[in-house]
Amino acid sequence: MSQEISYTTEEISKLLKISKLTVYDLIKKGELSSYRVGKQMRVDASDLEAYKLKSKGTHTQVQQEPQAVISPSSSMVSQGIRPLVLTGQDISLDILAKHLEKKTTGLRPLRSYAGSLDSLISMYKGESDIVSTHLLDGDTGEYNLPYIRKLLVGSSYLVVNLLSRNAGIYVAQGNPHNIKNWSDLSRPGLRFVNREKGSGARVLLDEQLRLHGIKTDQLKGYNYIQTDHLSVAAKVASGEADVGVGIEKTASIVDQIEFISLIQERYDLVMIKNAENQSWINALMLILQSKDFKQGLQAIAGYDLSRTGEILFET
Repeated sequence: MSQEISYTTEEISKLLKISKLTVYDLIKKGELSSYRVGKQMRVDASDLEAYKLKSKGTHTQVQQEPQAVISPSSSMVSQGIRPLVLTGQDISLDILAKHLEKKTTGLRPLRSYAGSLDSLISMYKGESDIVSTHLLDGDTGEYNLPYIRKLLVGSSYLVVNLLSRNAGIYVAQGNPHNIKNWSDLSRPGLRFVNREKGSGARVLLDEQLRLHGIKTDQLKGYNYIQTDHLSVAAKVASGEADVGVGIEKTASIVDQIEFISLIQERYDLVMIKNAENQSWINALMLILQSKDFKQGLQAIAGYDLSRTGEILFET
């Protein structure tokens, strides 16, 4: 069977007539060899055949074909490289990835630009290694931990602060609609631009709407979706929308808009704790607490680094 043929986890679930969760479980246990391409898990046809033969009790036949049984992430492991998937959209994560690549050996950081909620789900599925998240729980005022506890049930994990940053509302220069707080979003006629489901900004908005008793159908443009802070800010700057939710850093690089700071959000990193991950987790902690890394972030507007590298929760 050709080594060039590979399958996604969804294709594997259909071929084996099992759920995707079962496929992820087989991969996590090392029973089904796999590797990552970006944020997607792939399984070579030869590894699928090896698993099927092993399940039938004929594992000895596999030895006749070179490389038929390969350990997870085999394409990189053969070169002594361990891929490390880091999720999120903030520029601080790109800086972190560069430090990891520079200051560690045998690691290759791979960036995935998923939103906060999707990132946590990808960690649950075994598709990511370092997850960034900024999810507000409106009832407690707590960031991230309520969501992490619910989604990573049964897992051993570490939550570390990366930074805090100001979040709020983008408006046109001069704030022509005199918007000052969340409750002002209920005003009729305002044109809104929103973020996609699962993003931290979307969760922040939805929680604030709930707390202020504002229904989503009161917002003209609630379903007008952009997939990053810069695109939201650009729509406000161009006059296509009157208001959007985002972070201060983006407002500092987009002309013709103003930023109304309404909350300081905590931007945290989550990592699964196990023996295999411990060495790179130790390396990551040293980077986060280093003067060199923090200096690289200090020049960026809207970042509070007072808790950077602090362990917030550990199972």
